Amino acid sequence: MSESILLAAKNLTVGYTDGQKRNILFENLDVQLNAGELVCFMGPNGVGKSTLIRTLAGLHPPVVPPSGSAVGAAVDPKLISVVLTDRINAVNMTVHELVTYGRYPYLDWNVKLNEEDRRLIERAIELTRIQHLVSKKVYELSDGQLQMTMIARALAQDTPIILLDEPTAHLDLNNRVEIMNLLRNLSRKEKKAILVSTHELDLALQTADLVWLAYDKKILTGIPEDLVLNGSFDELFKFKGFDLKTGKVFHETHRGVSVGLVGKGYEYLWTRNALERNGYEVKEHGEDSINIEGSENKLRWVYKGQTFSSLFELLKYLQRG
Repeated sequence: MSESILLAAKNLTVGYTDGQKRNILFENLDVQLNAGELVCFMGPNGVGKSTLIRTLAGLHPPVVPPSGSAVGAAVDPKLISVVLTDRINAVNMTVHELVTYGRYPYLDWNVKLNEEDRRLIERAIELTRIQHLVSKKVYELSDGQLQMTMIARALAQDTPIILLDEPTAHLDLNNRVEIMNLLRNLSRKEKKAILVSTHELDLALQTADLVWLAYDKKILTGIPEDLVLNGSFDELFKFKGFDLKTGKVFHETHRGVSVGLVGKGYEYLWTRNALERNGYEVKEHGEDSINIEGSENKLRWVYKGQTFSSLFELLKYLQRG
């Protein structure tokens, strides 16, 4: 992991003030973002993730400013770019024009793009795969397309620090995976410090270098695997019917029937999933085991002398018995 600290806060208190009344969301935080790391920021709804991101970006004043750290200096738009959930008002501009706004901090008084500006704009469009959208007006975009465009704008800004608030919230699975992989690659290959607030637990566990877990006005920091194994995720989210250590939903063995299963690889895992989802207890071996044979698109399941070409057929046979 990188030791180059690009953003740091020590004794930072985040929240809102209304006259003499203070609403504290996070208190006395000590956090940092390092070059070359993707950090996923997670916690229950309403805990204050968006407010902390806005505070780190200099868009929201801290209740108590940090001491001896770099948060105040990181407000420079040449150092930090932000992707928020706020709606865009200038809906009549094109996607290309909106991405171009990422270069405005670098332009002089004549507001003229140079060759490097144009290169970074085109690169951001290519990285987010929105070439087919560049001529569209913002009001013509779906929520997911707009989110991709806002990420492209942040990439065009070409800052060492990127803060993103729920960047995958309106995207389908393919685009969610693509964006998280893109952010991970940017952090590693270009040594950027990237902080992403997200509810995408499965993707965060597989892509994040570090996770910030927010609870009780504090932030617990660790690598994803440690936070799974030491129970921190379970304690915070209190999963109902889901085992995070195995990544599986709990299934009730309501049929009261045990079946043996012999196989390997993903074929075994998905067969076991189908059986458990349908209420069967699965054992590694049994007197009359289901045997998985073949490979790829020529799989077959053999049980008690019967051969089935799909799990659907196998389940129908078991249910008749």
